[in-house]
Amino acid sequence: MKFIKAKIIIPSVIGLVIVSIFLSFNLKNDKLFAIAKNLDIFASMVRELDSYYVDEIDPEELVTVGINAMLEELDPYTEFIPEENSDDFRMLTTGEYGGVGALIGNRTGKNMVLMPYKGFPAQSAGLRIGDEFLKVDTVDVREKETADISKLLKGPANTSVFVQVKRGEDTISVDLERKKIVISNVPYYGKLDDNTGYIKLTDFTTNAAADVRKALIELKSQGINRLVLDVRDNPGGILKEAVEIVNLFIPKGKEVVSTKGKLESVNVVYKTTKSPLDKDIPLVVLINERSASASEIVAGALQDYDRAVLVGKKTFGKGLVQTTVPLSYNSQIKLTTAKYYIPSGRCIQAIDYSKKEDDERVVPDSLRNQFTTKNGRVVFDGAGIEPDEAVEDRSYAPITYSLVARSLIFDFGNQYFLKNKEIPSPREFKVSDETYNDFVAWLEGKEYDYTTYVEKSIEDLEKYAEKEKYFDEIKDQIQNLKKKVTHSKEQDLQTFKAEIKEALKDELISRYYYQEGVIEASLSEDDAIKQSLEILSNTSKVNSLLSVNTKKK
Repeated sequence: MKFIKAKIIIPSVIGLVIVSIFLSFNLKNDKLFAIAKNLDIFASMVRELDSYYVDEIDPEELVTVGINAMLEELDPYTEFIPEENSDDFRMLTTGEYGGVGALIGNRTGKNMVLMPYKGFPAQSAGLRIGDEFLKVDTVDVREKETADISKLLKGPANTSVFVQVKRGEDTISVDLERKKIVISNVPYYGKLDDNTGYIKLTDFTTNAAADVRKALIELKSQGINRLVLDVRDNPGGILKEAVEIVNLFIPKGKEVVSTKGKLESVNVVYKTTKSPLDKDIPLVVLINERSASASEIVAGALQDYDRAVLVGKKTFGKGLVQTTVPLSYNSQIKLTTAKYYIPSGRCIQAIDYSKKEDDERVVPDSLRNQFTTKNGRVVFDGAGIEPDEAVEDRSYAPITYSLVARSLIFDFGNQYFLKNKEIPSPREFKVSDETYNDFVAWLEGKEYDYTTYVEKSIEDLEKYAEKEKYFDEIKDQIQNLKKKVTHSKEQDLQTFKAEIKEALKDELISRYYYQEGVIEASLSEDDAIKQSLEILSNTSKVNSLLSVNTKKK
């Protein structure tokens, strides 16, 4: 487990100060006295450990371990943010930081560029996906953790940083000037067909609503008269931004979400405050199991007002609100202060963290409460937002997973990019049979073994047969089955050629058109997009999905 150090003052001083404060107010409250007493005990214990423990200890580290262990008893969203992590926290909430504008990560044991953001210093200076980091300034980073390299690359805007990378057999050195990096909440928007617009919303940092508004205005100027808003894989963020995005589609003065907690000050009703940008445009919102928090406010509120058809999978179920409170020495605590409730009155929190046992935390279907949307449709609380039209994720063959997980498709993308200066646009580009055959030849001698689902089933059968004493009776049949289903990698490369080509296509497009290109290229193969277009092209289907139904748990 990794813990973050925090600056502290001498423990004994903390305890004495806290006790004196409580005593000075003559507090008789048992809970407050218990807090003071136990803090004093804790401070005394750290002091004695520092004085008498046989080996040298780091009091700061021990106290931080204690803080994090305490917070783990609550919920995963309540966390301590020491001063040295304040910049990272600010980036998560604002989407802004000083740096070079590149996503970095570790592939096959090497730290490298995974995605340069278009228009920022890394991309402008020519850094590419797959460039392996050798040095940052004077620091050799080949053995460094990715997080350490990220810290070296970040810094105040308009300062310079030297970067040395390896690309194929070449070593490349560049001087980058850090800039204020503002990551857009909408990495892509465009037209799915002549009438249908599409907006991909990946975050709810500062300006998320403005980003969506700008995209919608531009799409409407291009003639779209229906819209798909995609919040799949969006973990949420700033509550105010979610309210303003809902306000783009519903009238002024409507409740979007309310928060309720222990303190009166956190009990707030958030309503729309502006005239909507378009209150009539037919709308689909795409959701999945990784749509959380602010994403669920947007999807849930639009569902409660029967303003949008939700397509995809049930959302994550995070109905908890966090507030950041400043602490001493520029540290902070982000703590859960309330639950949020969407217009129908339901809270979609899926896990009750007040329960100590994991099996008691999930709200059973029998205890989920029934609510109704504006049109009287039946919806439920306690387990995320359920789609109006379900679409399951596509499944992929084990060979495809293996090729991706072992970074073989990624590595081939690097080789391809070095040899090909350009490719057609994302919507036009296809992986040709010639390119695929080159990939198959390139795989010769490379390790990517895997177990197929059928092979795994036979392994399980063999184990159970041995456990239940049937093995001797059926071992011949099991061996025959093994021989028949033992996979051939060469055969699988042909059997699953279409889906492997698709994975190759996304990887190759990323080299030339970056994040926007990957999103654009994926739309034509997206089952949820296909279902959305079918729904939006059929007015009676939309009306039917948004009308009163007898939806059951």
